[in-house]
Amino acid sequence: MNDQLRNSFASLAPPIVASPAKRIQAFAGDPDFMTSLARGLAVVQVFQERKRQLTIAQISHRTEIPRASVRRCLHTLIKLGYATTDGRTYSLLPKVLTLGHAYLSSTPLAVSAQPYLDQMSEQLHEACNMATLEGEDILYIARSAVTQRVISVDLNVGGRLPAYCTSMGRILLSALDDASLREYLEHADLQAKTSRTITSPSALLECLQRVREQGWCIVDQELEQSLRSIAVPVYDASGQVLAALNISTHAGRVSRSQLEQRFLPIMLAASRNVSARLFT
Repeated sequence: MNDQLRNSFASLAPPIVASPAKRIQAFAGDPDFMTSLARGLAVVQVFQERKRQLTIAQISHRTEIPRASVRRCLHTLIKLGYATTDGRTYSLLPKVLTLGHAYLSSTPLAVSAQPYLDQMSEQLHEACNMATLEGEDILYIARSAVTQRVISVDLNVGGRLPAYCTSMGRILLSALDDASLREYLEHADLQAKTSRTITSPSALLECLQRVREQGWCIVDQELEQSLRSIAVPVYDASGQVLAALNISTHAGRVSRSQLEQRFLPIMLAASRNVSARLFT
């Protein structure tokens, strides 16, 4: 990271820890922290759409949790009905969805947003989404889809994408305090998804500062070619950014100017309505 970027922040954030095992180790001094539970959750989270079946060695490598501990976690998950195995690889079972359902059924955020996502999708004929920040990724918590796909990854509720190259991610990153944003920029893996992707920490910081000032964000073909999206924040009662709403479009079908002139006013109205509904 260059000196200009370092000087953009007044305070030094504590170093970020890279793997689940190291995040768990950071709580070693807490007598009430359940290491075995944390490891089990880390094992569940390592499964992804493109990695639905994993070996113990692969899970251990991805989490940095010892193989013996991974094996015990998987054994427990199998006994409880959350996972299965063919003797070599392991995969999750549908019962895992009950964990996410517990959140979705108990939080007003997704429930409050859904009618407005459906309304926007019907009005604009595009996919509409809501996400929160989870580590270096955005986590989809509500969605109103359309029949046509504009992204190769079939994202549903619970899906994740990197924050740095997504419109909702940039809304959420721009809302971080300076210390947290510096921590993110110093350690984020900014890979080029397309030739347009911003991969320089200083350039991303400059972009996020613009997002802070204008209160909305367009990402133009940085995650995938031909994918263009626009996002706005959703605020809590204290005025802090709680989540982000976005609409994803095909670049050949909707121009940047259309996103700003037609889509943005509708999205800002939806954001205000969701925020107001949360606290009435």
